[in-house]
Amino acid sequence: MIELAGLTKRYGRTTAVDHLTFTVRPGVVTGFLGPNGAGKSTTMRMILGLDHPTEGRVTIDGLGYERLPEPLTRVGALLEAKAVHPGRTAHHHLLCLAQSNGIPLGRIDEVLDLVGLSSVAKKRPKGFSLGMGQRLGIASALLGDPKILMFDEPVNGLDPEGIQWIRNLMKHLASSGRTVFVSSHLMSEMALTADHLVVIGQGRLLADTSMAHFIEENARTFVRVRSAEPERLRDVLARAAPEARRRPDGSLEVEGLPAARIGELAAENGLVLHELSPQRASLEEAFMRLTHGTVEYQAREG
Repeated sequence: MIELAGLTKRYGRTTAVDHLTFTVRPGVVTGFLGPNGAGKSTTMRMILGLDHPTEGRVTIDGLGYERLPEPLTRVGALLEAKAVHPGRTAHHHLLCLAQSNGIPLGRIDEVLDLVGLSSVAKKRPKGFSLGMGQRLGIASALLGDPKILMFDEPVNGLDPEGIQWIRNLMKHLASSGRTVFVSSHLMSEMALTADHLVVIGQGRLLADTSMAHFIEENARTFVRVRSAEPERLRDVLARAAPEARRRPDGSLEVEGLPAARIGELAAENGLVLHELSPQRASLEEAFMRLTHGTVEYQAREG
Protein backbone atom coordinates (compact mmCIF):
# COMPACT_ATOMS: atom_id res chain seq x y z
CA MET A 1 0.00 0.00 0.00
CA ILE A 2 1.20 3.51 -0.86
CA GLU A 3 0.16 6.35 1.47
CA LEU A 4 0.64 10.06 0.82
CA ALA A 5 0.00 12.60 3.58
CA GLY A 6 0.24 16.31 2.75
CA LEU A 7 2.90 15.58 0.13
CA THR A 8 4.27 18.85 -1.24
CA LYS A 9 7.10 19.76 -3.60
CA ARG A 10 8.22 23.29 -4.37
CA TYR A 11 10.89 24.46 -6.78
CA GLY A 12 11.58 28.03 -5.76
CA ARG A 13 8.27 29.86 -6.04
CA THR A 14 6.68 27.10 -8.12
CA THR A 15 4.58 24.49 -6.33
CA ALA A 16 4.66 21.29 -8.39
CA VAL A 17 2.79 19.14 -5.86
CA ASP A 18 0.45 20.78 -3.38
CA HIS A 19 -0.44 18.89 -0.18
CA LEU A 20 -1.51 15.62 -1.81
CA THR A 21 -3.16 13.10 0.48
CA PHE A 22 -4.43 9.77 -0.86
CA THR A 23 -3.88 6.02 -0.53
CA VAL A 24 -3.17 3.50 -3.28
CA ARG A 25 -4.65 0.22 -2.09
CA PRO A 26 -3.98 -3.38 -3.09
CA GLY A 27 -6.38 -5.47 -5.14
CA VAL A 28 -7.36 -2.83 -7.70
CA VAL A 29 -5.69 -0.98 -10.58
CA THR A 30 -5.49 2.67 -9.55
CA GLY A 31 -5.20 5.12 -12.43
CA PHE A 32 -3.28 8.36 -11.90
CA LEU A 33 -4.55 11.13 -14.17
CA GLY A 34 -3.84 14.80 -14.68
CA PRO A 35 -3.06 17.29 -17.47
CA ASN A 36 0.54 17.93 -18.54
CA GLY A 37 2.32 19.77 -15.75
CA ALA A 38 -0.14 18.54 -13.10
CA GLY A 39 2.64 17.02 -10.97
CA LYS A 40 2.15 13.32 -11.72
CA SER A 41 5.78 12.53 -12.53
CA THR A 42 7.06 14.53 -9.56
CA THR A 43 4.66 12.65 -7.29
CA MET A 44 5.82 9.27 -8.59
CA ARG A 45 9.45 10.27 -8.20
CA MET A 46 8.84 11.25 -4.58
CA ILE A 47 7.16 7.91 -3.90
CA LEU A 48 10.35 6.23 -5.12
CA GLY A 49 12.67 8.52 -3.19
CA LEU A 50 14.10 10.10 -6.36
CA ASP A 51 12.88 13.53 -5.26
CA HIS A 52 12.51 14.67 -1.65
CA PRO A 53 9.29 16.39 -0.56
CA THR A 54 9.33 19.94 0.72
CA GLU A 55 6.56 19.01 3.15
CA GLY A 56 4.52 15.95 4.03
CA ARG A 57 5.46 12.33 3.68
CA VAL A 58 4.94 9.24 1.56
CA THR A 59 5.27 5.67 2.79
CA ILE A 60 5.26 2.21 1.22
CA ASP A 61 3.79 -0.36 3.59
CA GLY A 62 4.57 2.07 6.39
CA LEU A 63 8.18 2.83 5.42
CA GLY A 64 9.88 5.47 3.31
CA TYR A 65 11.37 4.03 0.12
CA GLU A 66 14.93 4.67 1.35
CA ARG A 67 14.27 2.41 4.37
CA LEU A 68 13.10 -0.57 2.34
CA PRO A 69 15.53 -3.51 2.40
CA GLU A 70 16.14 -4.83 -1.14
CA PRO A 71 13.57 -2.38 -2.54
CA LEU A 72 13.05 -4.11 -5.90
CA THR A 73 11.50 -7.02 -4.05
CA ARG A 74 8.96 -4.60 -2.52
CA VAL A 75 8.33 -2.07 -5.29
CA GLY A 76 8.69 -2.43 -9.05
CA ALA A 77 8.53 0.71 -11.16
CA LEU A 78 8.59 1.76 -14.79
CA LEU A 79 9.20 5.50 -15.00
CA GLU A 80 11.65 5.83 -17.89
CA ALA A 81 12.05 2.79 -20.11
CA LYS A 82 15.26 4.04 -21.73
CA ALA A 83 17.05 4.46 -18.38
CA VAL A 84 19.38 1.52 -19.03
CA HIS A 85 23.13 1.23 -19.58
CA PRO A 86 23.59 1.21 -23.40
CA GLY A 87 26.59 -1.12 -23.23
CA ARG A 88 24.86 -3.94 -21.33
CA THR A 89 22.72 -6.61 -22.89
CA ALA A 90 19.11 -6.99 -21.78
CA HIS A 91 20.14 -10.02 -19.71
CA HIS A 92 23.04 -8.21 -18.04
CA HIS A 93 20.87 -5.18 -17.29
CA LEU A 94 18.53 -7.44 -15.34
CA LEU A 95 21.48 -9.35 -13.85
CA CYS A 96 22.86 -6.18 -12.25
CA LEU A 97 19.47 -5.38 -10.76
CA ALA A 98 19.05 -8.94 -9.47
CA GLN A 99 22.49 -9.08 -7.85
CA SER A 100 22.03 -5.73 -6.11
CA ASN A 101 18.70 -6.77 -4.58
CA GLY A 102 19.25 -10.41 -3.66
CA ILE A 103 16.91 -11.68 -6.39
CA PRO A 104 17.40 -15.30 -7.57
CA LEU A 105 19.12 -15.27 -10.95
CA GLY A 106 16.61 -17.74 -12.37
CA ARG A 107 14.07 -14.94 -12.20
CA ILE A 108 15.84 -13.14 -15.08
CA ASP A 109 14.87 -15.71 -17.70
CA GLU A 110 11.35 -15.85 -16.25
CA VAL A 111 10.67 -12.15 -16.74
CA LEU A 112 12.37 -12.02 -20.15
CA ASP A 113 10.05 -14.80 -21.26
CA LEU A 114 7.06 -13.11 -19.66
CA VAL A 115 7.61 -9.86 -21.60
CA GLY A 116 8.54 -11.60 -24.85
CA LEU A 117 12.24 -10.66 -24.96
CA SER A 118 13.90 -14.07 -24.59
CA SER A 119 15.10 -14.05 -28.21
CA VAL A 120 16.93 -10.71 -27.76
CA ALA A 121 18.29 -11.31 -24.24
CA LYS A 122 21.90 -11.07 -25.47
CA LYS A 123 21.34 -7.88 -27.46
CA ARG A 124 22.04 -4.34 -26.25
CA PRO A 125 18.96 -2.17 -25.55
CA LYS A 126 20.43 0.77 -27.51
CA GLY A 127 19.26 -1.02 -30.66
CA PHE A 128 15.79 -1.77 -29.31
CA SER A 129 12.63 -0.21 -30.70
CA LEU A 130 10.53 1.94 -28.38
CA GLY A 131 8.20 -0.98 -27.74
CA MET A 132 11.05 -3.39 -26.97
CA GLY A 133 12.59 -0.87 -24.60
CA GLN A 134 9.22 -0.57 -22.89
CA ARG A 135 9.04 -4.34 -22.46
CA LEU A 136 12.51 -4.38 -20.90
CA GLY A 137 11.42 -1.65 -18.47
CA ILE A 138 8.39 -3.74 -17.52
CA ALA A 139 10.66 -6.77 -17.03
CA SER A 140 12.80 -4.68 -14.67
CA ALA A 141 9.71 -3.70 -12.67
CA LEU A 142 8.58 -7.32 -12.39
CA LEU A 143 12.03 -8.75 -11.64
CA GLY A 144 11.74 -8.82 -7.83
CA ASP A 145 8.17 -10.17 -7.91
CA PRO A 146 7.10 -7.14 -5.85
CA LYS A 147 3.76 -6.58 -4.14
CA ILE A 148 3.64 -2.96 -5.34
CA LEU A 149 3.99 -1.90 -8.97
CA MET A 150 4.10 1.56 -10.49
CA PHE A 151 3.88 2.22 -14.23
CA ASP A 152 4.22 5.59 -15.99
CA GLU A 153 2.81 5.44 -19.53
CA PRO A 154 3.22 1.63 -19.74
CA VAL A 155 1.70 1.24 -23.24
CA ASN A 156 4.00 3.81 -24.82
CA GLY A 157 5.43 2.35 -28.06
CA LEU A 158 3.60 -0.97 -27.77
CA ASP A 159 1.68 -2.50 -30.66
CA PRO A 160 -1.99 -3.55 -30.21
CA GLU A 161 -0.99 -7.02 -29.03
CA GLY A 162 1.42 -5.51 -26.52
CA ILE A 163 -1.18 -3.04 -25.27
CA GLN A 164 -3.66 -5.85 -24.65
CA TRP A 165 -0.94 -7.86 -22.93
CA ILE A 166 0.07 -5.13 -20.48
CA ARG A 167 -3.59 -4.32 -19.79
CA ASN A 168 -4.31 -7.95 -18.89
CA LEU A 169 -1.07 -8.17 -16.90
CA MET A 170 -1.98 -5.18 -14.71
CA LYS A 171 -5.46 -6.58 -14.09
CA HIS A 172 -3.98 -9.97 -13.19
CA LEU A 173 -1.47 -8.40 -10.80
CA ALA A 174 -4.23 -6.46 -9.05
CA SER A 175 -6.52 -9.48 -8.86
CA SER A 176 -3.74 -11.40 -7.11
CA GLY A 177 -3.74 -8.78 -4.33
CA ARG A 178 -0.95 -6.51 -5.49
CA THR A 179 -0.96 -2.72 -5.46
CA VAL A 180 -0.93 -1.40 -9.04
CA PHE A 181 -0.54 2.36 -9.66
CA VAL A 182 -0.52 3.46 -13.31
CA SER A 183 -0.27 6.87 -14.96
CA SER A 184 -1.30 7.38 -18.58
CA HIS A 185 -2.56 10.01 -20.99
CA LEU A 186 -4.51 7.42 -23.01
CA MET A 187 -8.03 7.80 -21.65
CA SER A 188 -9.45 4.96 -23.73
CA GLU A 189 -6.87 2.58 -22.31
CA MET A 190 -7.30 3.80 -18.75
CA ALA A 191 -11.05 3.30 -19.03
CA LEU A 192 -10.44 -0.37 -19.88
CA THR A 193 -7.81 -0.94 -17.19
CA ALA A 194 -8.37 1.11 -14.03
CA ASP A 195 -10.87 0.35 -11.26
CA HIS A 196 -10.09 3.43 -9.18
CA LEU A 197 -8.90 6.92 -10.14
CA VAL A 198 -6.76 9.57 -8.53
CA VAL A 199 -6.92 12.83 -10.50
CA ILE A 200 -4.74 15.87 -9.85
CA GLY A 201 -4.48 19.30 -11.42
CA GLN A 202 -1.85 21.96 -10.75
CA GLY A 203 -0.46 19.68 -8.08
CA ARG A 204 -3.72 19.45 -6.12
CA LEU A 205 -6.04 16.51 -5.60
CA LEU A 206 -9.21 16.80 -7.70
CA ALA A 207 -10.71 13.33 -7.32
CA ASP A 208 -10.06 10.07 -5.48
CA THR A 209 -12.89 7.71 -6.38
CA SER A 210 -14.02 4.69 -8.36
CA MET A 211 -14.03 4.82 -12.15
CA ALA A 212 -17.83 4.51 -12.34
CA HIS A 213 -18.45 7.23 -9.75
CA PHE A 214 -15.95 9.57 -11.40
CA ILE A 215 -17.71 9.34 -14.76
CA GLU A 216 -21.15 9.65 -13.17
CA GLU A 217 -20.17 12.77 -11.24
CA ASN A 218 -18.18 14.59 -13.92
CA ALA A 219 -19.66 13.76 -17.32
CA ARG A 220 -22.89 14.52 -19.07
CA THR A 221 -25.21 11.58 -19.78
CA PHE A 222 -28.25 11.71 -22.02
CA VAL A 223 -30.65 9.69 -24.16
CA ARG A 224 -30.61 10.03 -27.93
CA VAL A 225 -34.09 9.77 -29.43
CA ARG A 226 -35.19 10.13 -33.05
CA SER A 227 -38.59 10.13 -34.71
CA ALA A 228 -40.12 10.97 -38.12
CA GLU A 229 -41.95 13.78 -36.29
CA PRO A 230 -39.15 15.54 -34.40
CA GLU A 231 -41.06 18.72 -33.59
CA ARG A 232 -44.05 16.89 -32.13
CA LEU A 233 -41.66 14.64 -30.19
CA ARG A 234 -39.96 17.69 -28.78
CA ASP A 235 -43.30 19.18 -27.73
CA VAL A 236 -44.27 15.93 -26.00
CA LEU A 237 -40.94 15.75 -24.13
CA ALA A 238 -40.83 19.45 -23.26
CA ARG A 239 -43.30 18.99 -20.42
CA ALA A 240 -41.24 16.22 -18.79
CA ALA A 241 -37.72 17.03 -19.92
CA PRO A 242 -36.90 20.69 -20.59
CA GLU A 243 -33.34 19.70 -21.51
CA ALA A 244 -33.94 18.32 -25.01
CA ARG A 245 -31.41 19.55 -27.59
CA ARG A 246 -32.02 19.25 -31.32
CA ARG A 247 -29.09 17.80 -33.28
CA PRO A 248 -28.28 18.42 -36.99
CA ASP A 249 -29.38 14.88 -37.89
CA GLY A 250 -32.84 15.55 -36.47
CA SER A 251 -32.36 13.55 -33.27
CA LEU A 252 -32.87 14.92 -29.78
CA GLU A 253 -30.49 14.64 -26.85
CA VAL A 254 -32.58 14.39 -23.68
CA GLU A 255 -31.20 14.89 -20.19
CA GLY A 256 -32.91 14.10 -16.91
CA LEU A 257 -35.35 11.53 -18.25
CA PRO A 258 -34.69 7.78 -18.52
CA ALA A 259 -35.03 6.00 -21.85
CA ALA A 260 -37.96 3.89 -20.58
CA ARG A 261 -40.01 6.98 -19.69
CA ILE A 262 -39.26 8.60 -23.07
CA GLY A 263 -40.52 5.45 -24.80
CA GLU A 264 -43.69 5.48 -22.68
CA LEU A 265 -44.40 9.13 -23.51
CA ALA A 266 -43.91 8.47 -27.21
CA ALA A 267 -46.29 5.50 -27.11
CA GLU A 268 -48.92 7.47 -25.18
CA ASN A 269 -48.88 10.12 -27.90
CA GLY A 270 -48.80 7.77 -30.90
CA LEU A 271 -45.23 8.62 -31.90
CA VAL A 272 -43.09 6.07 -33.73
CA LEU A 273 -39.46 6.13 -32.57
CA HIS A 274 -36.60 5.28 -34.93
CA GLU A 275 -33.97 5.47 -32.20
CA LEU A 276 -33.97 5.36 -28.40
CA SER A 277 -30.48 4.92 -26.99
CA PRO A 278 -28.95 5.90 -23.64
CA GLN A 279 -25.51 7.45 -24.13
CA ARG A 280 -22.91 6.53 -21.52
CA ALA A 281 -20.46 9.31 -20.81
CA SER A 282 -16.80 8.60 -21.52
CA LEU A 283 -13.84 8.86 -19.15
CA GLU A 284 -12.26 11.37 -21.52
CA GLU A 285 -15.29 13.68 -21.33
CA ALA A 286 -15.40 13.41 -17.54
CA PHE A 287 -11.67 14.10 -17.28
CA MET A 288 -11.85 17.13 -19.59
CA ARG A 289 -14.74 18.63 -17.65
CA LEU A 290 -13.06 18.20 -14.26
CA THR A 291 -9.59 19.38 -15.26
CA HIS A 292 -10.50 22.15 -17.72
CA GLY A 293 -9.53 24.93 -15.33
CA THR A 294 -6.19 23.33 -14.42
CA VAL A 295 -4.70 22.82 -17.89
CA GLU A 296 -1.37 24.62 -18.17
CA TYR A 297 -1.30 24.91 -21.98
CA GLN A 298 -4.55 25.26 -23.91
CA ALA A 299 -4.87 25.40 -27.69
CA ARG A 300 -7.54 27.60 -29.20
CA GLU A 301 -10.09 26.21 -31.60
CA GLY A 302 -10.23 27.40 -35.17
